[in-house]
Amino acid sequence: MSTSDLAALIITGALGALVIVCSIVLLTGRGSFLIAGFNTLSKTEQEKYDKTALTKFVGKILLPIGILIPGMAICGIYEIKWFTIVFIFTVLGLVIFAVIYANTGKRFRK
Repeated sequence: MSTSDLAALIITGALGALVIVCSIVLLTGRGSFLIAGFNTLSKTEQEKYDKTALTKFVGKILLPIGILIPGMAICGIYEIKWFTIVFIFTVLGLVIFAVIYANTGKRFRK
């Protein structure tokens, strides 16, 4: 393992840990300030939404992404090419699902 491999592993490990910590904060129902767009709404607009349900949903989306991020460095070190494709499709699938799910059916409205 070269020093650049080790550096990649440390960086992606730290980034994955940060995403997992943010996910845990969101899963507890707190941390709505971490959700892009929601924190820019006025207080009266924010009151129209169920903050707890919204933060838990975003936390559930972030958790698998945070777990898979360090895997990118590990699979890069061992030259496992297919994992990159799995990672990309997983992240894109989660993002597309989250956008569609959150914006249809008024699920997070009070």
